[in-house]
Amino acid sequence: MNIMQMTKRIFLLLVVNILVMTTITVVLGLLGAGHYLPQGRLSGLAVFCLVWGFGGAFISLGLSRLMAKWMMGVQVIPPDTREPALQELVETVHQLARSAGLPKLPEVGIYESEEVNAFATGPTKSRALVAVSTGLLNRMGSREVEGVLAHEVTHIANGDMVTMTLIQGIINAFVMFLSRVLAFVISQAMRSRDDRDSGGGWLQFALVMVLQIVFSILGSIVVCWFSRQREFRADAGGARLAGRENMTNALRALGRLHNPEVAAAEAQHAQAFQSLKISGQGGGFLSLFATHPPIEERIARLEQGTV
Repeated sequence: MNIMQMTKRIFLLLVVNILVMTTITVVLGLLGAGHYLPQGRLSGLAVFCLVWGFGGAFISLGLSRLMAKWMMGVQVIPPDTREPALQELVETVHQLARSAGLPKLPEVGIYESEEVNAFATGPTKSRALVAVSTGLLNRMGSREVEGVLAHEVTHIANGDMVTMTLIQGIINAFVMFLSRVLAFVISQAMRSRDDRDSGGGWLQFALVMVLQIVFSILGSIVVCWFSRQREFRADAGGARLAGRENMTNALRALGRLHNPEVAAAEAQHAQAFQSLKISGQGGGFLSLFATHPPIEERIARLEQGTV
């Protein structure tokens, strides 16, 4: 993947969260919500940012299945389908879900894409969706597909959707809080005494916007690091459910088949689901923003039994 493609993926990863934060800031500013905060008390601001920071993250989680179906064009497969290939796919996911002890069988979907990939999403373990691309089904063997599906079912069993939402909520809250505190300090230092007395707030508002973007980018590094650790755990869980050999072979197949140009184009339509997909790419400094570890490292950990 070249630098331009990598930059586009990182930009799309950041822009959704930044837009949510900016929208909240603008709406609250128009409503004059800041006047309701206790003057001079950071605790009031902290609670305020915590509520709104988690609010956006949990709204995204609640809508995740619906958004996946809409953005990716996922078609849910009826459990009683008569088509042999789809029937085998549903039965494999459901068997893995039972082995993982899920409280309710997840929906199983398929979407049209040449990309060899799959993802899991949903607000809870009881309301989850496992979706696979047509490219994956057409280009992988049944045992390799089972390894991929076991990885995705493990994401659900581990509660990774909720975990990543909580982490994003914490980051959102810190971004909102720190940007406002620093914007206030900087704006006060830059204004003259007369300006302070007049209470002008445009400078402070502009600083909040800029600082939110900067802190959101830095916060994304933290979120992506957690995402990579969850991938290692999902690989280990997939090995337990489908067998270490199937999971390792699935990763090897992904390494062989993954087309970076197709993946970059796909990411433009589905960046919100990148953190729970089976594969991803990255390198150098930009690897700090990668939601997935390199496939070679994932295979090495499985073979060494260190995950």
